[in-house]
Amino acid sequence: MIMLIKDTKLRYLMDKEKVEIKKNFQARYENLTDWDEFKRVSLTYLRRSIRINTLKRPIVEVKKRLEALGWILDPIPWCEGGFWVTHETGRRDIGSTVEHQLGYFYVQESVSMIPPLALDAKPGDIVLDMCAAPGSKTTQIGSMMENEGVLVSNDYKGMRLAPLGINSQKQGLTNQLISLDGGQSIRGVKFDKILVDAPCSGTGTIRKSFKTLRIWNPNMVKRLASTQKKLLENAYTLLNPGGTLVYSTCSLEPEEDEGVIDFITKKFPDLTVEKIELNGLKRSTPVTEFDGKKFSNVENVLRLWPQDNDTEGFFVCKMTKSNI
Repeated sequence: MIMLIKDTKLRYLMDKEKVEIKKNFQARYENLTDWDEFKRVSLTYLRRSIRINTLKRPIVEVKKRLEALGWILDPIPWCEGGFWVTHETGRRDIGSTVEHQLGYFYVQESVSMIPPLALDAKPGDIVLDMCAAPGSKTTQIGSMMENEGVLVSNDYKGMRLAPLGINSQKQGLTNQLISLDGGQSIRGVKFDKILVDAPCSGTGTIRKSFKTLRIWNPNMVKRLASTQKKLLENAYTLLNPGGTLVYSTCSLEPEEDEGVIDFITKKFPDLTVEKIELNGLKRSTPVTEFDGKKFSNVENVLRLWPQDNDTEGFFVCKMTKSNI
């Protein structure tokens, strides 16, 4: 069954446009969060945000150049060099600036900047970004590594490597190896730090695409959760003792988030979930039980609803592997 939302104060490009929300989607999310607030924020435009690329230019310099062009930069509190951007004339095409073409900044959603911050890659580390395309997080990791060490940026489809390669080159990465493989199939090398930004149902991205509401179904969520578990299982085998494993999704589904962490930490008890502390970030309570299932080891995960920080919805979990 379908419910039609007709509130003209919400995000509609034309008077006759309607947003369709499936009844079982609404019923599910009414049990997870404040439905009215979630719906209100999810049907409004997402704030544009950028991350300045310090491999190319200092933050102060790029900020000054953009402000001279009429762009207004408001700092994102949890990411140095991250800014929400608006223009004094109302224009939104910051991606058409010369500075963007030169790779001085990356147009990146503000909560998308969190997984690399949680991973905390340092110069000299050996790092795997298992699902790297199109490259927002991998270029952020490369910047944090200051092009020292080795960054393997992997993806599973050849067509996805094209934007990954272009973005990496534009951002000036020189310590990067790009690989084509299924994340479950990578073998023969160990890493200090691994990011698994897994393919997911994308229910946190409604603000960017209403298509998410149309294609959502519970069976899809279950299939994706199975894939996510396999990716993390292999990531664990590739991680050095004492290493860091970060799992993230732009999904708000408990099966893809807390359910996956419950699975992987029970299978590998030497994984410890660490709390992610970031300045100015409002977090929501993790889901500890859903659809008759209880989730363990999820107290320190980062669950972000769109209404928490006026962002996309997101999920991030940082784990460390025992040295023993």
